[in-house]
Amino acid sequence: MAKSKKNSRRLSKKDVVQHLLELFEQNPAKDFKVRELFQELNATNHPQKMLMLDVIDDLILNDYIARDDRGNYRYAVRSQVMEGTFVRKRNGRNSFLPDDGGQSILVTERNSSHALDGDRVRVTMLARRQGHSREAVVTEVLDHKNDSFVGELKVDRNFAFLITNSRSLAADIFIPKKFLKGGKTGDKAVVKIVEWPHDSKSPIGKVVDILGHQGENNAEMCAILAEYNLPYSYPEKVELAANNIPVEIPAEEIKRREDFRDAVTFTIDPRDAKDFDDAISIRRISGKGLPLSTARPKTTSSKAVWEVGVHIADVSYYVKEGDTIDREAYNRATSVYLVDRTIPMLPEKLCNQLCSLRQDEEKVAYSTIFHINERGEVLDWHLAHTVIRSNRRFTYEEVQYILEHNGEASAADLQTPGEHPEVLPEGTPLTGEFAEELVVLNRLAKLLRDKRFKNGAIGFDRPEVRFEIDDKGHPVSTYLKIARDANKLVEEFMLLANRSVAERIGKVARGKKPKTFVYRIHDIPDPEKLEKLNGFIGRFGYKLRTEGSKQEVSKSLNQLLEDVHNRPEENMVEMVALRAMMKARYSIHNIGHYGLMFDYYTHFTSPIRRYPDLMVHRLLTRYAEGGRSANGPRFEEFCEHASAMEQLAETAERASIKYKQIEFMGDRLGEEFDGVIDGVTEFGLYVEITENGCEGMIPLRCLEDDYYEFDEKNFCLIGRRFRKRYALGDKVRICVERANLDRRQLDFSLVETEEQKAHPAKSAKSTAKSASRPTPQKPAAKKKRTSRGKKSAKR
Repeated sequence: MAKSKKNSRRLSKKDVVQHLLELFEQNPAKDFKVRELFQELNATNHPQKMLMLDVIDDLILNDYIARDDRGNYRYAVRSQVMEGTFVRKRNGRNSFLPDDGGQSILVTERNSSHALDGDRVRVTMLARRQGHSREAVVTEVLDHKNDSFVGELKVDRNFAFLITNSRSLAADIFIPKKFLKGGKTGDKAVVKIVEWPHDSKSPIGKVVDILGHQGENNAEMCAILAEYNLPYSYPEKVELAANNIPVEIPAEEIKRREDFRDAVTFTIDPRDAKDFDDAISIRRISGKGLPLSTARPKTTSSKAVWEVGVHIADVSYYVKEGDTIDREAYNRATSVYLVDRTIPMLPEKLCNQLCSLRQDEEKVAYSTIFHINERGEVLDWHLAHTVIRSNRRFTYEEVQYILEHNGEASAADLQTPGEHPEVLPEGTPLTGEFAEELVVLNRLAKLLRDKRFKNGAIGFDRPEVRFEIDDKGHPVSTYLKIARDANKLVEEFMLLANRSVAERIGKVARGKKPKTFVYRIHDIPDPEKLEKLNGFIGRFGYKLRTEGSKQEVSKSLNQLLEDVHNRPEENMVEMVALRAMMKARYSIHNIGHYGLMFDYYTHFTSPIRRYPDLMVHRLLTRYAEGGRSANGPRFEEFCEHASAMEQLAETAERASIKYKQIEFMGDRLGEEFDGVIDGVTEFGLYVEITENGCEGMIPLRCLEDDYYEFDEKNFCLIGRRFRKRYALGDKVRICVERANLDRRQLDFSLVETEEQKAHPAKSAKSTAKSASRPTPQKPAAKKKRTSRGKKSAKR
C-alpha cells in the first residue's frame, strides 16, 4: 500500500488511520472525494483501496469524519447542540441525522419529545458511555414534515382510535368523537395529529378524510398516496380553471407558428395511454432509398436526407406561470403511476384533451426539427413553436408488428416470448400502415443508439413486471413488459431532442457563462461501490476498471455486462452493478449525464407529466425572445423540489406494486414456486419468484438448521456450523406462507428439493465446500418495477 515518507515499509491499518486523521484535521473545511483520499495515501491496487474503505467506515462510525449524500468526506466537527432530521421507528430506537452528514445518533423514545418522522429538530448530545452508542435528546421540534397518518378506524361510543401500520409510529392515534367526521369501524381514514401531550403515550388526532372501507381497492390505492402525502384528488378550483380554457386555437396563434399539419405525423404510446405528449413527423427532403440497416446488412442506401420532427405538447401555451393550474402542477411536480391508475400532474381536460396530441386534431406543439442523413448524422436542426395534426395513434404493439413483419426487428426481439408475425421475404415491398416511415425511423434510431453506446452509454435494459387486473382491481395474472424496437425507436428520438435543447443553452463559447437552465444530471458511480463490485466480480474471473475517464469506466462496465450476458451469474452481477449507480436528478448546475454519456441533457419531452419539462419550455421561449438569464437560486430550489417529488412518486409506485404482489400471492398460499435470491440482509433473504416476478422474504427465523451470519461484502448468509450458504443469485424452491396486506409483507419458507432430501449429506458437504466463494446460478427473469402508462425508464 502507501509507503511512509520516512521509511519504505508498507502502511498498516493503524498507520492508515493515523494518516487519514492527520489529513482531515489539517483540512477541517475541505471536502475530499474517495479518489482524492486514495491518491493522498497512494492506494493503487484493490486490496489497498479496500483497506482504506474499511478504515473510512470505522472513522465514520466513530464520528471522526462525515460523509454527505454526494459521497464527499470531511472532518466531523461536533458540538453539544445540533440540528437535523428526526427518524422515528416503531421499536422506539429512533435516530437523529445531523445536517452536516455523518453517522446517525440514537434517540430513545423517552428522549424524543414526541417528534415525528422527518421533523427538523434541535438536539443536545448526551455524554457517551464506554461501549455504548452515542445518544441525543430532542430539545425542540423546529418544523413538522408530516403530521398525517393512514390507518383503520376502531370506533367506540365516545371516542375512536386509528390503528396504523406505519413503521414510524408505534402508538395508535386517539380521536375524540367530535373529530370523527362520520367514520365507522373498518374505514380506511387519513388522520391529522393535532396534539401529543407530554405525559401521554398516544397522540390526539382528527379525521381529515374517509377513503373507503378497509380492503377495497380504491381505498387501498388512495391510502398509499395519502401515506406518502401525495394527492389523490384534484382541487375543485383547479378543475374549474381548466374547464374555462377555450378549446379552439385562435387563427392568429396558428399563423405565428411553423405549420406541420401536412407532414406525416403519428404518436406511439402504450395501449392504455391517454396523455399523448409527444409525436414524430417524417418527410424526405432529398435523395432516394432507405437508411443503412443493421437488420439487413446487404441493404444499400443512396444519399438521402430526412426531416424528422419531434413534436412535444406545448403545455406552456395553456398553463401560464403562477396561475392556479401552474401552482398545483408545481406542487405535484410529476404524474404518479400506480398499478391500476394514473394520478396526473395536470387536470384531465388538459392532460387528456387540450394538450394531448390526439389523432386528427390540430394541436400546438414545441418541436425540435432535425435534418438527418442515411448514416444517422444530424446535419442541422432548429427549435420551433408549431401546429401539428397527428395522422395515426399507434400502440407499441402495432409498430412492433409492422417492424417484425417487414424484417426490420432485431434478432433479440424475435426471440422474446409471445407470437410473432411471419417475416416477409427480402425484396418484398414494405407492408403496413405508414410502413416506410416507420422503417426509416427505426433504422435511424438504431444508428443513433449504436453511436450512443460506442460513446460509452450504459445499457441496463431490464424488463418490467405488469399486472392484469379485473374490473374490481384484483390482480389475476402477471406478464413481462420488454423494451423492444418500437419502444427504443421512440426513446432514441426523445433522447436526441432532450440532448439537443440542453446543448442549445448550456454549450457556450469559452469565457462565457451559460444562462440558467434546468438539466437532468447523473453523477459518476460511487467509487466505493465500484471498488466493492470489482472485488465481488473478481471471484468469477471478471475485471472492472474503476479509475480513468468517464468513458473508460463506462465502457468497462458495458463490457462486464456483455461478458456476463446469458451466464449463470448474470442476474447477480447486474444487480450489484446497478447498486453502484447514482440516482439521476434535476439541477441548474450541469455535470452531464453519466448513464447516457451526454455532456448536456435535460427533460424537454414530457411536460404533461413532468414539471421540469414545463420549466424547460418556458426558459427556452424566454431565451429565444432575448430574455435575461433566470434567477439561479430560485430555479435550483424548483429542481430540488421536483427531484424530491419524483423520488416520492416512485416510492408510492413501488408500494402499489408490492400491495398487488401480496394480493396476487394471497390467492396462492401453500403453493410452491421456483425463485432466485435477489436480496440478502441480516434479517433474511428476499426471493423473486421466477414464474411471476413477485418478491417475498424468507425470515432468518425460518432458517432453523444452523446459526447464520451475514456476510455483507459477499452478499450471502453463511451457517456457522455446517457452512451452508445462501447468496445473491442462488436458485431456491419456496412455499408461500403468509400474505399480510395491512403490513405489506409476503413471507416464504424454504422447501427442500427431492435431490436434497435424497442426499442430505452430499448437499451439506457441497455447500460447505463452496462457502468461500459465490456459487453462480441461472438468473430469473429480470424486472424493472414500473407501472402502467409510462413509456420508458426515467433517464
